[in-house]
Amino acid sequence: MTIVRQPTRAGVRDAAAKVAAILPPSPVLTAPVGGEIIAFKAECLQPIGAFKLRGAWHRLTALDEAAREKGVVAFSSGNHAQGVAWAAKRLGIPAVIVMPADAPAVKREATLALGAEIVAYDRATESREKIAAHLAHARGATLVPSFDDAWVIEGQGSAGIEAAAQMSAMGLGAPAQILTPCGGGGLAAGLALALPDAEMTVVEPEGWDDMRRSLESGWIEPVGPNPPPTACDALQTKEVSPLTFGVLANRGVAGLAVSEAEVRAAQRWAARNLRVVVEPGGAVALAALLAGKAEPKAGMLVILSGGNVDPAAYGVVLSSGEPVRTAARAEENPA
Repeated sequence: MTIVRQPTRAGVRDAAAKVAAILPPSPVLTAPVGGEIIAFKAECLQPIGAFKLRGAWHRLTALDEAAREKGVVAFSSGNHAQGVAWAAKRLGIPAVIVMPADAPAVKREATLALGAEIVAYDRATESREKIAAHLAHARGATLVPSFDDAWVIEGQGSAGIEAAAQMSAMGLGAPAQILTPCGGGGLAAGLALALPDAEMTVVEPEGWDDMRRSLESGWIEPVGPNPPPTACDALQTKEVSPLTFGVLANRGVAGLAVSEAEVRAAQRWAARNLRVVVEPGGAVALAALLAGKAEPKAGMLVILSGGNVDPAAYGVVLSSGEPVRTAARAEENPA
């Protein structure tokens, strides 16, 4: 019987030390929402525009020399792809990424620029997991999943270790409530391990909220047939893993879902109030807060998980005439 390595808080702390040795902490920004000062961890300002390099770095640095020579294989719509490609380039490891043919061009081009090889697939008719597993077996390479891996989970959790230190230094106290985007749950599970005393809520796009439904039912429920289109390409996971689900279920984590309009409103709010570019999937936690689905609280930490936008689509979002309706009154920062 194969024993699956479980992620631990000690592993998260090890990952945080590894990441701190090569990168400065991503900024924690603040803004008032509903009368409370909210902290925003700007992972969208990472070198690859997303938090994914954390898990990739922790995983790839754990490989021995023989494994590094044979390379790694990952599957991703773009952010995990860039994280693995970035880490592989720094470590001199060959990297192959299985990426959907309809992935945003900006993410595909950035992955190629980092030196990775891309194998395209049709996300509607083909299984990225099967393609990646076949490639890894054929090449003797190490498979690096985007969330179903203890090292990856621990690496993503390093964002929580950083945020806690930053919030304390800013006089905000320890994180008491965390709102985080969730696809497969790697980031959420890592944060749950990193910050065991904080309440947590994961946020997904409507129709893709399988983690929310799974946590409510107590068992893993996949995304239903014919899910709606979503701009949140980074969160289109059809079924979460026992590894991430187990961590979140054991912590009693809750889930929320947000609409496409609420996501667009959050992107505009982030640009106007925080002066940062946030991609749709990276804005879902903020969207839940602004829409009043999560109550603003002292000590709240909201994760802005990525900023790799398609320029044309982002331009449309910013210039949209949609009214920004928020249940929780959001005060703009003074100029």
